[in-house]
Amino acid sequence: MDYIMHNNHTAISTEEPASSEKVRNWLELPYDVLSLIFLKLGVIHILFRAQSVCSLWRNFSKEPLLFRSIDMRHMRKILDILDRNMYNMEKMAREAVDRSCGQFVEFSMAGITPELLAYIAENSGELRCLRIVSSNQVNSDALVNVAKKAVMLEELEISDCSFSGDKLDMLKTVGNACPQLKSFRLNWSPQIAYDDEAVAIAENKPELRHLQLFGNRLTNVGLRAILDGCRHLESLDLRQCLFVKLRMDLLKIFRDRHIKFKLSLVSLED
Repeated sequence: MDYIMHNNHTAISTEEPASSEKVRNWLELPYDVLSLIFLKLGVIHILFRAQSVCSLWRNFSKEPLLFRSIDMRHMRKILDILDRNMYNMEKMAREAVDRSCGQFVEFSMAGITPELLAYIAENSGELRCLRIVSSNQVNSDALVNVAKKAVMLEELEISDCSFSGDKLDMLKTVGNACPQLKSFRLNWSPQIAYDDEAVAIAENKPELRHLQLFGNRLTNVGLRAILDGCRHLESLDLRQCLFVKLRMDLLKIFRDRHIKFKLSLVSLED
């Protein structure tokens, strides 16, 4: 080890620091490593943060691979932290769709609009999963348009949303237009006992494996229609469906067909 003696007789080492102590150059990461980092960040943080780090990362943030799964359900929380007025949620969602170059297979968002649904429909050739939550402007015609173009759709969730248009027609069309639909979640319903939705699902979605109707107002009539029409069911979630009253014949069906079943313990008919 070499030393340099200064006038004050202080010895200073000239040895370079060990390689393990050197600062990592994040600009020289291999493609696969950088891809993994960006995928872990997710679409929202890529658009809001990562692409602003440097020109290299900005260029990399346009890779279609990073936008195959677009999840913007928590975008509002980020807008609460940042300046909400600086960003347009729909504009950012369109940007994510554009960067996917038509390759996105999943799209999830809160606060979706009919206009954005129409844009998704036009680019939905590879779409397998669509999740719409906490939205006040869900138009049945817009969903029908998506279903007719996203014929490879396998999973659809509509939770905590208010509808306009013919909801029953939407349920029928989605089932007919998307024969590969395996998972369906519909968590919204009127406040009266009502079996039409359950019957529409039973008659038009025979290939379902997983069905969730949280807070629905179906009765035993609707439940029986689902069990008769959806012969491949593996799980059925009817929590908060307070008009359903389980009987031994229904329990036997669940047991014999090995269907995982969830139901609130309180029934309005008890």
